[in-house]
Amino acid sequence: MWTRWTCSPTRTTSRRSPSSLAQAAERSISVVWIMNHPLALPTDSVVGVGDYYDRLRPLVEAYSDRASVQRISVVGNQPLAPSAERAALIDGADLVFRVNGFRIDDAVSGPCVGTRTDVVVFNRGVRPTPWFFADYTRRLYLLVEPGRLLWENEKVPAFWPQDLGFVTIPNREVIIPLNDTIGLDAKGLGLWATTGTTMLWIAVHLFPDARIDVAGLSFVDDPAQTAWNHAYGAPSPVGREHRIGNEADLVRSWIAEDRITYHR
Repeated sequence: MWTRWTCSPTRTTSRRSPSSLAQAAERSISVVWIMNHPLALPTDSVVGVGDYYDRLRPLVEAYSDRASVQRISVVGNQPLAPSAERAALIDGADLVFRVNGFRIDDAVSGPCVGTRTDVVVFNRGVRPTPWFFADYTRRLYLLVEPGRLLWENEKVPAFWPQDLGFVTIPNREVIIPLNDTIGLDAKGLGLWATTGTTMLWIAVHLFPDARIDVAGLSFVDDPAQTAWNHAYGAPSPVGREHRIGNEADLVRSWIAEDRITYHR
């Protein structure tokens, strides 16, 4: 059974060869890492997309303070107008997912997107905000790495906390099925979904029967944008590896089907 855990610092370096790293990127497992050191769980016995989410779910549930997960908040980084109602809705969920360089409410911002963070979905290119590593030993960090299908290596920045534990999200069970759904080709064309859409995809597939409240995904209303405006920090260009119009179509279809509830 999974339990919440904290890790002691380590600087152990992985000894895997480049060829084995490429194979691992598509294997049917997630690997728990303490910086550059992989821990051996779970095992290779995981087969198929459904089995993967069944294995990951108990770990994610361990980061909720509730007896069961019935409602989830998934929050992107779009600048939003203040709203005490939205902030309370987000913080009232059984689990709160946030992505990359997020911000949470403070005395300056006032109530807007809440203060809780249970699960962080991120990539190696994250630009950490003052809130990203705060209280990190009490959060679950899920690292997505679609670039490993092509060119990205496994190194992590030296400024990350030395005892940061994170779980790598496998491309075969998560990234490739998402790509297939929205019509992107990672291996042939180097295209894949944004980390925000990947976060929402993971939440929906982990908890298909839960109510999922979503906020802060700017492409839902502006799929033609070429730059991201962030709730904290300077704007950044939309990566050339993304086709956010495809992602907008997916998320809008989930809204229309009442699979998720979107809050502006």
